[in-house]
Amino acid sequence: MIPVTQPFLPPQEEYERYLDGIWKRNWLTNMGPLASQLEMELKDYLKVQHLLFVTNGTVAIQMAIKALEITGEVITTPFSFIATTSSIVWENCTPVFVDIDPKSLCIDAKKIEEAITEKTTAILATHVYGNPCDVEAIEIIAKKNNLKVIYDAAHAFGVEVNGKSIFEYGDISTCSLHATKLYHTIEGGLVITKDPDLLKKLAYIRNFGISGFDSFAELGLNGKNSEFHAAMGLINLKYINEIHEKRKALSRLYDEKLKNLKAVKPLWHSNANENFPYYVIILESEELLLKLKAEMDKQEIFTRRYFYPSLASSLPYLPKLELPVTEDIAKRALCLPLYHDLTFEEVELIARLMLRIQNN
Repeated sequence: MIPVTQPFLPPQEEYERYLDGIWKRNWLTNMGPLASQLEMELKDYLKVQHLLFVTNGTVAIQMAIKALEITGEVITTPFSFIATTSSIVWENCTPVFVDIDPKSLCIDAKKIEEAITEKTTAILATHVYGNPCDVEAIEIIAKKNNLKVIYDAAHAFGVEVNGKSIFEYGDISTCSLHATKLYHTIEGGLVITKDPDLLKKLAYIRNFGISGFDSFAELGLNGKNSEFHAAMGLINLKYINEIHEKRKALSRLYDEKLKNLKAVKPLWHSNANENFPYYVIILESEELLLKLKAEMDKQEIFTRRYFYPSLASSLPYLPKLELPVTEDIAKRALCLPLYHDLTFEEVELIARLMLRIQNN
């Protein structure tokens, strides 16, 4: 059986050494020394000014919306994981979907302004599969219309645009450190901002709004993470370059072996590095996708329709809206297996099987 993804796990004895320290200190959560150390090391690695380690990527988005005091309508993408939209609704705002660019699969910046109304207060865009949005165009639109910008950068760990961390764009960026991500802390997330005052506000929000032993500064929630998760993050950070290189090599092998497949890949941002969080193809037709997926399932080689279906047309708590590009791409996008322990032989097997299925 070949899964579509599998978490990276470091040598068990390395994790156990951290556990010894946790047991001795008996400090399990509430921003212990390992969580604080992880924040410092991640800031250095990612080259960002300010960063908070939080419970998960969904809480990170909710914290961002709350910290920026966003209300009313939020322009967003229908081609993302459900947490992007559900966080907007959870915070009592209204998502306004804008169709995606057919090549990058990110929100189409050229279509944003026509969706702005007097109720619009923010843009929440996703760097789809880690591929950066048109951040320059979005910044111009936001400044012109006095809008806040949040980036759901769940997949974009380690990506840079024009030599600058993708997390440095917008008012706040968020990232997921879930076990399925290329860098993970088992469960976890990041909130990143350039604004020190905003960082202070976010830090209060992360800890119930507490500002002292008997005082409160903000409406908060419990967005803290544990020492056990931080320990995994500290170890995995030592392996991130190795993980990246392996995933890059596997992806390049897919490129070579699947060049005759009736499919294309998303067009990556021309001024950004790739981080290889997923291997995604857009098949020629949904019929071909379904044929490939069904036959590969029989061989216990598992793929994933990600993101499917479109958020604009499938959520029970929102009016249905069909956006043509998103609907089309969502029906034809397929993630192939990609993870650190996947072998080159397995990639060759997957590619041979896919081509055989296509041609039969």
